[in-house]
Amino acid sequence: MTLPLDHIVIAVQDLERTIADFSALGFQVLRGGEHPGRSTHNALVVFGDGAYFELIAWRSPAPEERWWQQLQRHGEGIVDFALLPSETGAVVAAAQARGLDYETPYEGGRLRLDGARLHWRNARARSQDLPFLCGDLTPRALRVPEGESRIHPNGAAGVARLHVAVHDLRSSLARWRALLGEGADISEARRSGDGSAYRASLKLGSTELVLAAPAQGVATGALGHWLATRGEGPYVIELAVRDAAAVRPLDESATHGARIALVQPAEAGETAAA
Repeated sequence: MTLPLDHIVIAVQDLERTIADFSALGFQVLRGGEHPGRSTHNALVVFGDGAYFELIAWRSPAPEERWWQQLQRHGEGIVDFALLPSETGAVVAAAQARGLDYETPYEGGRLRLDGARLHWRNARARSQDLPFLCGDLTPRALRVPEGESRIHPNGAAGVARLHVAVHDLRSSLARWRALLGEGADISEARRSGDGSAYRASLKLGSTELVLAAPAQGVATGALGHWLATRGEGPYVIELAVRDAAAVRPLDESATHGARIALVQPAEAGETAAA
């Protein structure tokens, strides 16, 4: 089953400030609009591979929403990610048949600044090491702009890797196999160079997703901090650039808590996730 990365959600306090900061980092930022029935508004950073960042903020408190809860509890940063199904209901039904517990699909939408109304069908997993699904009911090009809007002055061309912190690698891999089904391209678990974690990777379209779990229950660095404070979920993003001179980690104060590094596609990825 083909389930490419659709987008990564970064929750922020002030959308206008975030737009300015990401623009200063060399990203082209597009204003997305508002979500009817919610107090959220967003902006997008779309890459050449079709994946994008959703920068999301709230105009008023939303204590019933998990992303808002995470923002209040832990501060700004990465809160979730989504895959792109051809049809959300069919993917959920297949995953449930393989024993995976996904919630019933529900519809959402966005009102763009130009008045266009977008609609999609989401479904959420019950464990945070898995993504939610975001399948379009209106053309995806309305939700995710194409063309020159995907070209960034800093050279970022796509999401090379997304690192996800998990407590138990074996259990998480079993859930991912149930989601992706037969033919999933999943690597064998390996120990990190410093011995502090076990990692396995799988392909989501052109993006490598890296699952990382502490070895013998102990994790250090970004992985250990993330699991201790936020629990399971996406915690490091590596964006592909072609120019070696552009390779660098981005200032987390400017990325509003999101740990993002510009890398060349062939790099191993352990430094960014340490």
